[in-house]
Amino acid sequence: MENLNDKWIIIQAYKHNGELHREWSHGYVIEDNDDYFVVVSIRASVVESDGRKWHTKEPAIFILSKKEWFNVIAMFKEDNISYYVNIASPTIYDKGFLKYIDYDLDVKLYGDGTTRLLDVSEYHKHAEEQGYSDDIRDILKKSVDKTYEKISKHEFPFVDSEVSKYFEKFLRVTNQK
Repeated sequence: MENLNDKWIIIQAYKHNGELHREWSHGYVIEDNDDYFVVVSIRASVVESDGRKWHTKEPAIFILSKKEWFNVIAMFKEDNISYYVNIASPTIYDKGFLKYIDYDLDVKLYGDGTTRLLDVSEYHKHAEEQGYSDDIRDILKKSVDKTYEKISKHEFPFVDSEVSKYFEKFLRVTNQK
């Protein structure tokens, strides 16, 4: 399979029913290995399924797992890094796009170390409407548990110094300062 290192790419999130949920206009693949894609996003334009458009405010690092049922967006705030975890299918590369299925549940890790599970009611609504199987529901529950475990153990990708190294590498290789 084609290695995506040092390529600009579009990221797409879908829903279980196959509908496009959200698309980021561009990200730079700083690492493509057996386990995940690491993509840097700066000033990306985002289009929502309802047509709304917005631009990202701060630089972010996407860690898009190829094997596990979550992905992480590390957002560089003024004085810290916060992490937004999408409980989602493993990410695939398909026809020039990185794609995953977003299963609504999100875990937010704030810069001060507090966490919060988000969008639980949206998850229950879509699980019913879109017919998430018992197997999918079980995988998603385990993924939430695994996310909290990784956070509590300060395991990658929840390590500020490691995430920062990816951003520094991006700045070096793209000559941005």
